[in-house]
Amino acid sequence: MWLFSVATLLPAALLICASVIGGWLVLAAVLAITVFTWSLDKLTPTAPNPDAEFPSGDGLSVTLGLLHLPMLALAVWAIGGASGLGLWERLGLLIGYGLFFGQIGHPNAHELIHRPRRWMRRLGKLVYSSLLIGHHVSAHPLVHHIHVGTDRDPSSAPRGQSVWRFAPHWWRGGFREGLIAENKRRKGRRFWQHPYLHYSLIAALTLFSAGAFGVGPLFALIAVCCYAQLQMILSDYVQHYGLRRAIREPGKPEPVGPQHSWNTPHRYSSAMMLNAPRHSDHHLNPTRPYPGLRLEAAMPLLPYALPTMAVVALWPALWRRIMHPRLDALAPQ
Repeated sequence: MWLFSVATLLPAALLICASVIGGWLVLAAVLAITVFTWSLDKLTPTAPNPDAEFPSGDGLSVTLGLLHLPMLALAVWAIGGASGLGLWERLGLLIGYGLFFGQIGHPNAHELIHRPRRWMRRLGKLVYSSLLIGHHVSAHPLVHHIHVGTDRDPSSAPRGQSVWRFAPHWWRGGFREGLIAENKRRKGRRFWQHPYLHYSLIAALTLFSAGAFGVGPLFALIAVCCYAQLQMILSDYVQHYGLRRAIREPGKPEPVGPQHSWNTPHRYSSAMMLNAPRHSDHHLNPTRPYPGLRLEAAMPLLPYALPTMAVVALWPALWRRIMHPRLDALAPQ
């Protein structure tokens, strides 16, 4: 567990210190999530598959979950409040916190909402809702895991769709389909028990808390949340781009298999993202804790680490040039 702890808590510590002290620590925090991670991926070998008795990792997930609200409040103050930081320091922290919440906070909240204990799922719900994307708690298990790799899943980009066309579909479709699924599941229950009401109330309280300190903190909160949500969009886009489940009679898709998600074997970025890049195994075993996720030969691999591919996806022509030959190679002959 030491690598998971270092890869996730080091950026958190640097961001906290940078928010208070500023200066070169802002640059160090951003570099820790970007250049430092990229360099260690190049220098370290592929992480082996874990042994059967590998620890669950719940302690680290809870620690990161409990750090979320204090770090979000600190980000809002440092970026938009009376922190005394200069413009470049505030912009650097906006990038750093956006990357942290999108590439570390999101995979951790995703892990929490899959845990069997209710209080851990509620902690994950709190994280997502405070990032103004609470509906993901419903859309992910009730829509994405069921319809992944089909046209019914807003989080599975078809071949040829750019990330810029995918993004609004991901947000609107996830909200709508998650709401439909929750309404069906909770038909006849009291309205105040509806999770979408909870998501909305937490988001409203978060916005009100930031806005109470002025326009600057409110803008900082919205900017950080939008940047974090962009990381979430890029993650889903990259991990499912162009992979489709075959349709069988009578019009039902084949079962989800290892071939329906893209994966990366890179050691450090995988540890930083709590093994989210081992995505095929997560879909095959949704309740398996992140330290136990495995890579197998049948799982499609991306040519570069997940954060690098997310940057590539921002340029659709380059993305298609890299990915379409790989899709062609996976197609049945």
